[in-house]
Amino acid sequence: MIKSTYVKSKEQYKVSFELPQERVGESRDVRVLGNFNDWNWEQGLKLKASKGSYTGNTELPAGHYQFRYLVDGHHWANDDSAEAYTDSGHGSTNCCFSLEQVQKEAKGTPKKAAAKKTAKKDTTIQAAESAPASKPVVTPQDKPTAAAKTKKAAAPKKTAAKKTAAKTKGDDLKKIEGIGPKIAGLLNEAGIKSFSDLAAADEKKLADVIQKAGARFRLAKHDTWQEQAKLAADGKTDELKKLQDELKGGKR
Repeated sequence: MIKSTYVKSKEQYKVSFELPQERVGESRDVRVLGNFNDWNWEQGLKLKASKGSYTGNTELPAGHYQFRYLVDGHHWANDDSAEAYTDSGHGSTNCCFSLEQVQKEAKGTPKKAAAKKTAKKDTTIQAAESAPASKPVVTPQDKPTAAAKTKKAAAPKKTAAKKTAAKTKGDDLKKIEGIGPKIAGLLNEAGIKSFSDLAAADEKKLADVIQKAGARFRLAKHDTWQEQAKLAADGKTDELKKLQDELKGGKR
């Protein structure tokens, strides 16, 4: 499992790694090797055993990264919940994750915005002070027309439509093993927003989504996505968990 938090003061991300002990056994020397430390054992991030897992963290700038866990210097293991996977070029598969570039805020912007807001307030006050104190005369043109009344009456329907849209919010597709944030977003864009949508999706559409994701995701497989999605849509959580325990990155 990988988690990342942006540290504004350092303009970098704090990236945390976690590998369950049940995957590799207890009392092991587990390190994270990747393109951020030249795949070097000596420079690898050494994980500490804690509460049934090996955990550790490092700091990295924005960018695209590949990594794997190396156990006792000879046994490789992948992260089952990685964002994506790619061919290592050596007959194996690397895990991938991306850290997005964070835009810096321009200095002085808040003050300018405040000044603009104050100026608008002053104008409003001046307008109020210069307005006549007498009661305004309502002319026929000022009276609401039948069309305006109809439009006003229709307003509650608009609110009801918003409530309906909120109820039809899609499922979290990242719960399907093999689907990360990038793929989930592209599936949503393709109109696949729920487990039911995914279970019934055309295989060509799923292949197109992977193709659109770019070169880093070309080795991603959608073979089990629909099977997992059907179990999730039917509420069969135990069967879904059992299936996912048998998968590696969403693949059999």
